[in-house]
Amino acid sequence: MRHNKKFNHLSRTSEHRAAMLSNMACSLIMHKRISTTTAKAKALRIYVEPLLTKAKEDTTANRRLVFSKLKQKEVVTELFQNVAEKIANRPGGYTRILRTGFRLGDAAEMCIIELVDYNENMLQDAKKAAKKTTRRAGKKAAPKAEEAAPEAPAAE
Repeated sequence: MRHNKKFNHLSRTSEHRAAMLSNMACSLIMHKRISTTTAKAKALRIYVEPLLTKAKEDTTANRRLVFSKLKQKEVVTELFQNVAEKIANRPGGYTRILRTGFRLGDAAEMCIIELVDYNENMLQDAKKAAKKTTRRAGKKAAPKAEEAAPEAPAAE
């Protein structure tokens, strides 16, 4: 029975899994996008999003909590200075997983996990989509009754 086993163990011991997720989170923060398997990306999303939420408020306590997970001073500095500014007004959902196909060697499903606010191509597409207007063809509307009939002078 699998009672109280809510997260994917990724076929690793807890020490190995913690080290792997820490290293992947550091790579994601530094490079803003990494390529990995879908299972690891989903586990990484659960691991890194609370850290990104803590980075929105720059306090000593939050820095220490994040450093206890990431263990790299340069990454913590990058997170609290640059990344936190971009995600400051976002209420959650800081990462995006894009599936890219299957790996040739073992047919594992591969994907790209990225920070949402750092993909300039998708941000530009969103701006273009917001400006787009629709044109509908169809019957022309009959002139309104007010425009068709001139106003009669008011009798006093």
